[in-house]
Amino acid sequence: MAFAARLAFTRPDEVSTDPRHDFRRARTLDLAAMDDPRSYASHLCDLHDCADDPPGLRSHGFAHADLSRLPAVQTTLARVRAAGRLAPADIAALRRGLLGRRLALSGGAAMRLLFIARDGFFMRLAGPNGLRLAGDGHHDAARQVHADQDVGGTPLRQILRGVAPFFFNHDTPGRPNLRSPVHLVNVWIPLDQVTRPLALMDRRSLDRRAHQLRYGLPIDGFMRRREHMRINDIWTFLHDPAQRWHFTADIDARTAYVFETLGTPHGSFIVPGEERAEALYHQLTAAITAVRTHDAAALARALTPDDRPWPAPATEPLRLAIAAMTAALDEAHASAAWCTRAAEAAARVVRKSIEMRAIALVTSR
Repeated sequence: MAFAARLAFTRPDEVSTDPRHDFRRARTLDLAAMDDPRSYASHLCDLHDCADDPPGLRSHGFAHADLSRLPAVQTTLARVRAAGRLAPADIAALRRGLLGRRLALSGGAAMRLLFIARDGFFMRLAGPNGLRLAGDGHHDAARQVHADQDVGGTPLRQILRGVAPFFFNHDTPGRPNLRSPVHLVNVWIPLDQVTRPLALMDRRSLDRRAHQLRYGLPIDGFMRRREHMRINDIWTFLHDPAQRWHFTADIDARTAYVFETLGTPHGSFIVPGEERAEALYHQLTAAITAVRTHDAAALARALTPDDRPWPAPATEPLRLAIAAMTAALDEAHASAAWCTRAAEAAARVVRKSIEMRAIALVTSR
């Protein structure tokens, strides 16, 4: 399955030459600009389902990891999904369940997690069609196409005293290290990914010299570090039609994405059809509130049919989630049992994911 959706790239007019290195650099955006879609170059890209082309970490720069055989991890993930938040006890339980484990990867490799960093271990919650959800303790879906760390930049340069490029496997332009079996990876576990899914670029389709840009990301808003490490050196990217993009339509917490922290371009996107999911989400949450507050007039307003023409959902999970919300609205009545079922239907279209950064030993299976 493949369809077209929009991804957000660095605008060409935001690029300058870095006089200290043989790289170009993207201008750092302030917090207000980062939340403004106009700050990015939006391009329609073809998204290919990984079910049609199973990825490999060494080939594509990302892979699927099998978590289904870790019952303690699955129990914790189910608890986090139900609660809608990641508590410190959950983080501790996931670290215990994953550290030292040998995980089978798609593409014929295996991975053993040697270390899980305390930085970068968090949960994302994102509403359908770009809807931002209020609340503390979670992050919204990342809008811009990016890669999470420059192997020669802050904070790796300070933490490892400049040896990171020789220690980790990476594909940095001009000085790659593709021999090391030690990888810095993002482990990305989807709890719900009906909407705002993760897109990852096949690194073989990327011209790193032409389209990979240095970027200094201020972290004060979401992470605490010492003064000299408050700018995180990452990568952003320019768009090119030759780039090939992948996603996974049908995925849950039994499978994690594993991708190269040091160079795999990725970002979230809106699945065609999410406009309808957003409208139903608003209707359903308003109806639940009306039932719980015994407000008959508000319930009648929330149940008023919205007969606007809606585009068809591009994926089967989104179609099923929309059908479940529609059914919940059709059968709405004032009961606690209905509120529970309706809340579950609405929660299905909220993208939930757990992310962590780890050092891993990657070997043949």
